Amino acid sequence: MQWSGLARLLVYFDRSGVVLPRAVESFMAATGTMYWLGIDVGTGGTRALLVDAEGRVHRTFTALHEEMRMERPLWAEQRPENWWDAAQLAIQGVLSGSGATGRDIAGIGLTGQMHGLTLLDERNEVIRPALIWCDQRSQRQVDGINETVGREMVLRCTANPVLTGFTLPKLLWVRDNEPRFFDRVRHLLLPKDYLRFKLTGEHATDVSDASGTALFDVVNRRWSFELVDKLELDRSILPRPFESNAIAGLVSKEAAASTSLQPGTPVVAGAGDQAASAVGNGIVREGIVSCTIGTSGVVFAHMREPRYDPLGRVHTFCHAVPEAWHVMGVTQGAGLSLQWFRNQLAPESSYEALTAEAAMSPPGSQGLFWLPYLMGERTPHLDAKARGGWVGLTARHTRADLVRALLEGVSYSQRDCLQIVEGLGVPLESVRLSGGGARSAFWRQMLADVFNKRTVMLDTQEGSAYGAALLAMVGTGQFSSVEEACGAVIHEGESVSPRTDAAQIYVKGHRTYQGLYKKLKPFFDEQ
Repeated sequence: MQWSGLARLLVYFDRSGVVLPRAVESFMAATGTMYWLGIDVGTGGTRALLVDAEGRVHRTFTALHEEMRMERPLWAEQRPENWWDAAQLAIQGVLSGSGATGRDIAGIGLTGQMHGLTLLDERNEVIRPALIWCDQRSQRQVDGINETVGREMVLRCTANPVLTGFTLPKLLWVRDNEPRFFDRVRHLLLPKDYLRFKLTGEHATDVSDASGTALFDVVNRRWSFELVDKLELDRSILPRPFESNAIAGLVSKEAAASTSLQPGTPVVAGAGDQAASAVGNGIVREGIVSCTIGTSGVVFAHMREPRYDPLGRVHTFCHAVPEAWHVMGVTQGAGLSLQWFRNQLAPESSYEALTAEAAMSPPGSQGLFWLPYLMGERTPHLDAKARGGWVGLTARHTRADLVRALLEGVSYSQRDCLQIVEGLGVPLESVRLSGGGARSAFWRQMLADVFNKRTVMLDTQEGSAYGAALLAMVGTGQFSSVEEACGAVIHEGESVSPRTDAAQIYVKGHRTYQGLYKKLKPFFDEQ
């Protein structure tokens, strides 16, 4: 292992900025470890992944979360305590399943769902359930920010318009509707950063995840205190931001006792799930774009300098790569659409069976369209009121048509994202696919046809947790940079080319799909 020069690479600061004793160097010298741990706080569960010194995945373990709470339409909450419970199970599960011990872990990387509002009081106890990424209740707060602060100032301070899914309007919703909770707030954390606090006792975040709060100066990679002060918020509640591969804490004795980890294990800052997934997919240079279809769907592109859409239809955030940025478009209800269909209309069917059934329907689903707006929509509409559904249903349509139209609707939405990214002048050589949707050969071909682009799978399909582990490897000196790590361990696999006939059908279908939102928006606004 490459521990030479470790003393120069690993410098850890406490919250006052004072360099601590050579805790990290001493830990490494004492253990002689050879594995790195990536932990991903997803929506459905927390996943732990173990990689070796060559970047090979050694073991994975996923602990499921409780179902998200949706007490009202477009509300979505989870208990942060449940994330920690799941993380402990996942860590213990991946260690015991691999035969490794805590002393074998050289470093830990964290990632997770972005935008979730996690609030702690002065005793560091959770105040209320977290409002997570897909919660859309805060449109009034978004409107209030735009009226009192101004859209121009928001864009100047953060490089993005403020959206209901972001963290800031959720915080203001709590302030406006639950003052008894807001008055107790002493710390604001994002989901993965709550795990960091439980592991290390540190209140910290990274620049990529902080970019999605609507309080972060993305261009200068720091909190926008100008905006914080304008909104009369307390600066002290914000966690300290780090670059994604920087060490931001050490595993505490208390956390070690409940996880089987070793006290003093370095924990790097990590990244929001999309930036970490991009690292795991090797999206660390211009020309390669990723499409990740999980609960949401994301088109992600690397940039050497920040560029942003003046209409705010895509997000410009700090990348997990130092001195780099990324642009991404988001479909709120991507894999969620198929999950909803299965849970509500076909509980006896597996996802594999449903996609096989969809293959029985022709491209275009016999004129049937699906709008994937089950949780409002981000790209390109920025509309929390948008609603999902099928359009064009007739007595002739079958369940196969319903499922195929659903997959096509999600794919059309991801094409919207891709077109906007290309419109910003971001070069595109190929599209790398990942996430649960990419596991389906049928859906992979559909995406190639809808995008009319060559799509590529990778040898490793672990996404966010894998990217977090690679960041830990860089932070602890196994690789000198994120780019070096990705170049060494990430390799392209299966490639799918678009079929000319299907691509032509989807060009026409996409135009029709785009027109449906415009025609239905008056109806959405009345709901």
